[in-house]
Amino acid sequence: MSFADRLRFLLITSGGLGLSPFAPGTVGTLGGVALAVLIQCIAKDNTQLFWWIIASVLFVWGCLQSDFVKRTWPKEDPGEFVLDEVVGYLVTVGVYAALQHKLPDAMGHTAAFFAFRVFDVWKLQPARKLEDLPGAYGIMADDQMAGVYAGVSIWLALPLFGW
Repeated sequence: MSFADRLRFLLITSGGLGLSPFAPGTVGTLGGVALAVLIQCIAKDNTQLFWWIIASVLFVWGCLQSDFVKRTWPKEDPGEFVLDEVVGYLVTVGVYAALQHKLPDAMGHTAAFFAFRVFDVWKLQPARKLEDLPGAYGIMADDQMAGVYAGVSIWLALPLFGW
């Protein structure tokens, strides 16, 4: 495997989190949580901007990885490919922060994690239809829709619990 392919593999598997034998999508989402919190600690007032820029760049890059995915895994949507969960989590907290006009605290990140996982598994329309897009486009797109659903849902739900 070339150096470039090793880097691709590392990004696509979220540093190897997607190789988890148990619930790789859930474990891979933790890479998104770590990235979001790291950005929030470093970027301070520009956190949302950086979340959206990084999510956009990773989304486009991930969509362009169809050939690599075909060469590396026999499945159309391999469980090891968790970059979609990382980006989906960034979308979740980005939507929440934009609607809430503040960054999530620890409770917000916890709620974002669980809400994203629920909506990623449920695949409400049009997320299920987006999954039918060819190659890595379908792998990536449905999770971004799940991120939008999750961000809106925690924005609506957290105030009901006093957060």
